[in-house]
Amino acid sequence: MVKAREVKPVPGRKTDVCDAQWRQRLHEYGLLRASFQPHGESATLRSDLRQRERLLEAAAAHIQPMQKALTQMNLQLQHVVADITGQTGLRIIRALVAGERDLDRLAALRDGRCKTPLATLCAALVGNDREEPVFALAQALELYEIYQAKVAACDERIAAGLERLQAQSPPPAAPLPPPRRAQPQANEPAVPVRAALHAILGGDLTQIDGIGPYLALKRVSACGPDLAAWPSAQHYTSWLDLAPHNKISGGKVLSSRTRRSGSRVAALLRLAAGAIGRTQTALGALYRRLAARVGKAKAITATARKIAVLVYNTLRHGMAYADPGASYDEERYRQRVLSNLRRRAKLIRPH
Repeated sequence: MVKAREVKPVPGRKTDVCDAQWRQRLHEYGLLRASFQPHGESATLRSDLRQRERLLEAAAAHIQPMQKALTQMNLQLQHVVADITGQTGLRIIRALVAGERDLDRLAALRDGRCKTPLATLCAALVGNDREEPVFALAQALELYEIYQAKVAACDERIAAGLERLQAQSPPPAAPLPPPRRAQPQANEPAVPVRAALHAILGGDLTQIDGIGPYLALKRVSACGPDLAAWPSAQHYTSWLDLAPHNKISGGKVLSSRTRRSGSRVAALLRLAAGAIGRTQTALGALYRRLAARVGKAKAITATARKIAVLVYNTLRHGMAYADPGASYDEERYRQRVLSNLRRRAKLIRPH
């Protein structure tokens, strides 16, 4: 497959068929660069993950009808429970659909991790027993659970694909380090993703700030278990459109903005960069310093590029990342400023 950017300057032919044949011949002679496409198990894993994302989007479309039906029944469950699709919310909704109306029995379905008091939960479940919203609630719940069952089937395929990738990879040299976060991420596959990726990649990408098991899995599905297709980290960040795209004319830089990108990996890295800005880490300090100087949009792009470089160095060069802390970036910036001031002072000639 040829990159669309490569065929833009190529002169076309009179018909679409002739134009396609002409581009195929140019690509056969090596005059057009091919776009990167994952092969083998990585391509299968990418397809399964994208199907899973579509199913999650379809399931999320039925959460709002459930909330609307609860509101029509004058039940304020969504105001006392963080997520009605969690353990507590789904237990209560299933009981309501089954015909249970006793407040004490409904409140007793609360999960042990729920912090809402029983009295508050009972007060939120006082409502009417109209037939129409109960019917709508039952149908929305049924559709939501159907999609969740399909998501579980995708998780089984993802687990099987990870096992096949593990069989093709040598065992890691170092043991799996302890996780940085105990709580799983939202909508994370119900498979041991972190341990499987450590066995496949030989390193733990989740030690990098902003990279969770689900994001690491999506990166492997999009770019493969290794990054041999990119000779350096600069090539990798340029492929992600996270590096400046300099437009130069007559030796003058007209623009250095990054190109618009449809890469899903780049979009995920940008989301991770935005979340990192609220942490007391070296990457968080970098984001806050850049945001104060050039704005949040450019700071997100620069931080996302930094994360991509760390990912590349981890996979290609076996780097083991350890967060040095927020003070590390601040001290490096301070030393760089002092060095620049000393250099400028030496250039000043005495009168």
